[in-house]
Amino acid sequence: MPELPEVEVTRRSFAERIASAQILALHMGKPLRWPLGVSPQSLVGRQVFGVRRRGKYLLLDLDQGLLLVHLGMSGSLNFAPTQADPGPHDHMDLVTDRGVLRLHDPRRFGAVVWAPSEDSPQAQKLLGRLGVEPLNGQFEVADFAAALKKRQSAIKQVLLAGDVVVGVGNIYASEALFMAGIRPTTKASRLSRPRVARLHAAIIQVLSRAVEQGGSSLKDFVSAEGRTGYFQLEAAVYGRAGEPCRVCGTKIRSMLQGQRTTFYCPQCQKP
Repeated sequence: MPELPEVEVTRRSFAERIASAQILALHMGKPLRWPLGVSPQSLVGRQVFGVRRRGKYLLLDLDQGLLLVHLGMSGSLNFAPTQADPGPHDHMDLVTDRGVLRLHDPRRFGAVVWAPSEDSPQAQKLLGRLGVEPLNGQFEVADFAAALKKRQSAIKQVLLAGDVVVGVGNIYASEALFMAGIRPTTKASRLSRPRVARLHAAIIQVLSRAVEQGGSSLKDFVSAEGRTGYFQLEAAVYGRAGEPCRVCGTKIRSMLQGQRTTFYCPQCQKP
């Protein structure tokens, strides 16, 4: 599943090129996770002011309203001057005077939703419960510590929930917890302030590094320019069960947490 770094990499790969473009047509294919919510024809003539990101959602700001795009489990966007005829897994073509933005989504868990504003019920249904953004300077240690004190769940599960801090998905939660030396099963409320501070710093460092590396291309992720990511090549624990820890040499272990596989070092990460 594309996580925050992959979505941010996607945004950066086409945001400047589509800015100020005028929509000429919107072609929707098979139904996605949620309906568009407006007639595609009604968006013809609208101008794309820019592209923002909120969590794992891309927000295309229009001169009237906005489009919220989610990549789902296996989706990707491609922006090019022209596109070939759509295939069976191509479910949106946003045709503009600067190029065509195509959503490719084999599993159709993605979405393209129109909303009149970010504060509207349509948008808040998707965005309203998202936690603080970790990379925009508003992610404060004190607030993070206060929120974790109220959570009795395992810290890995709290990070994945996304209502405390948004966008720390499975790969990056495992990596940040390793960097902070925290066992994924440790109750969030038990973490001391120094450990919370280390985790806070690790989240920012891991996500920033992943964005620099173009995200993680474990299966089929590519940016809107068709480029793969490389962060997975330097992962400390994720996907390395049975291999030696890069720090202490102990074998990396894996386990299931909430139906997601967690990777950790039993020596470097303390309960």
